[in-house]
Amino acid sequence: MPIQKPSDPKATPTAKSERKPWKKKTPVEVVLEQATKLKAEIAEMEEELKAKRRQLQKFEEARKLFESV
Repeated sequence: MPIQKPSDPKATPTAKSERKPWKKKTPVEVVLEQATKLKAEIAEMEEELKAKRRQLQKFEEARKLFESV
């Protein structure tokens, strides 16, 4: 005999949700969406890499100053 869980009034939806209806995507749409997401992720990583390279360059300059002393 399955055990019934007590119903929580907060867990049950009280009103009709305002979510968009689900739209099935074609395989082409899925691939194009994934490609777009990857391009955005790569662009973000490139920006982070540029910032880290600038920081490394500053540390290298500081190292040269310390070595010259």
